[in-house]
Amino acid sequence: MNDLFLEGTIHLSSSTAMHGDDLTGYQIGDVPSVEIDENLQQMLMDNSADSEQIALMSEAVILVDENDSAIGSASKVSAHYQAGLLHRAFSVLMFDREGRLLLQKRADDKVTFPGVWANSCCSHPLSSDTESELIDASGVKRAAIRKLHQELGISPDDLSLDDFHFVTKMMYSARMNADWIEREIDHILVIQADVDIKMNQNEVSEIKWVSKQELDQILAGDIDIGGEIAPWFRCIAERVMTDEWWDSIGNLDRIVELRDDLIHDMGDVSDMLSTATGAGLNTSIMEVKPLVERRISDSLCASKHSRLSNAMMHLIEGGGKRLRATLPWLVGKAVGDSHSGLLDVGAAIEIVHNFTLVHDDIMDDDDTRRGLNAVHIEYGLPTAINAGDAMLAIAFERLVGAKGLAHKDVGAMVNRLAWMVRRVSEGQQLDIEFEDRIAVSESDYFEMIEGKTAVMFLTCAEVGARMSGADAETIQCMADWGLAVGLCFQLMDDLIDVLSDSDTLGKPAGSDLAQGKRTLMVIHALSQPDSPELNNLKAVLGKGESATQAEIDLGLAALKSIGSVDYARMKAEEYHKKAHSCLDRLRDSPALLALRELTDYQLNRIS
Repeated sequence: MNDLFLEGTIHLSSSTAMHGDDLTGYQIGDVPSVEIDENLQQMLMDNSADSEQIALMSEAVILVDENDSAIGSASKVSAHYQAGLLHRAFSVLMFDREGRLLLQKRADDKVTFPGVWANSCCSHPLSSDTESELIDASGVKRAAIRKLHQELGISPDDLSLDDFHFVTKMMYSARMNADWIEREIDHILVIQADVDIKMNQNEVSEIKWVSKQELDQILAGDIDIGGEIAPWFRCIAERVMTDEWWDSIGNLDRIVELRDDLIHDMGDVSDMLSTATGAGLNTSIMEVKPLVERRISDSLCASKHSRLSNAMMHLIEGGGKRLRATLPWLVGKAVGDSHSGLLDVGAAIEIVHNFTLVHDDIMDDDDTRRGLNAVHIEYGLPTAINAGDAMLAIAFERLVGAKGLAHKDVGAMVNRLAWMVRRVSEGQQLDIEFEDRIAVSESDYFEMIEGKTAVMFLTCAEVGARMSGADAETIQCMADWGLAVGLCFQLMDDLIDVLSDSDTLGKPAGSDLAQGKRTLMVIHALSQPDSPELNNLKAVLGKGESATQAEIDLGLAALKSIGSVDYARMKAEEYHKKAHSCLDRLRDSPALLALRELTDYQLNRIS
């Protein structure tokens, strides 16, 4: 795991600045750094970053998992660029002897979140022995002393580790725009001290000392301080920092009592910054895809039977965009308060999805999936069936263990996913039966794809909205959106089988036609008057493995010439429009960009 996240070579100066508690003489070059590749350097220069800020973006931050365990290191720019990487950070809350809190306004020269007001000091411990130390939060305390000197000119001689009091941690993400994001486990430190401040104008443009009443007025918008509040500080002030915190200032024993060992999960708080803009679909998925995939692999690899685990992981290791896995999170942060439990539910639904693929390939007699041997080909039919059954059970194990899922809600959640699985099975059964039915109507087809495909998107969206605390109207809106997207998805899937080649598909092109699948295109074509083209279609429909490639090609050409391909595309466009109309009903949010792109992605899968 560490090697996966270790970026380049860490360079560490021999300066005394990183040894022990002696932080006098700190300079930018005195810290661990990672050489930034030329493309990222050029990107920083194109964004008008000065030499000092570029140097700071090479610092080697500590990458962590969701338990704050170190898993590697990366440059600061890599940890904050586009999808970003979860890393360790700290936030200092410095109070003076009058009990006022120091705020700083980040300089306009800062690469990330320039010109916003934040807490006294916020930055990152770096990948060194001294700043990685978690005992009594000594590593982040050393980092805090270093950065207070670098940003505010506070002499290290005036501070000691004992002056800082660790209170708690919070995990959050906050996006500034498509390029820059904070994804941190933030260690919150409290200190009360009278200090001399000499601001580094490249880092800090203004400072203010504020009382509790003044801060409350600032947060409420009653006092204009000439800039927005950084989302992580607003999160600390509104969700973590209670009245007890203020009352404890000047009372060391009380501050110590406030300490906890929790990691408060704040989810995505991008909408706390009014000027924040969202990222596209791919970037938004990549923010959480590794976290979801870790949950999936942890669940599927828990079995002591290695062959069974390998069979369950076969399709997962074959790749995939993980639309269903990340969809509850994408929806949740667009309409409510996101949290890591959404990733647990997404992992559960993705496991269910892959269970259906294992069994689908058996029932459809497909030998390949995602360019790999199907599970029943790679591991044999009995193991494939057993693996699918185990995946279904494991999905519900992951579901009931979801973080943030209240005990009283477990039954309803299990029931909803069980309903989803039943509807998928009913849809699959209709799909099987259609192959032997002469007459299949258009309404029959939509009933089938609603169960087989669309209800999974519906459930992802509905559950995401519900678990994020959205109101009933919004939950229904997202369920309607998920249904429309899912129907569009299946229509486009059918079209892709007709219009794409085998290399693109990862399975033989036109296989649905040879298997006799009653897609909307086939249903439409069979309702048309007799013609030579229609006869070509009928000749290959359901012929199976005996169908030649020439016969399949003639059947595919018939669907185009009869107008059935255009008809199916028209129906897909109708559901695409309906999905967008659902999103139009929601309040504006940075996260909506990804949902709109997902809606468009379905229709644009064929250029």
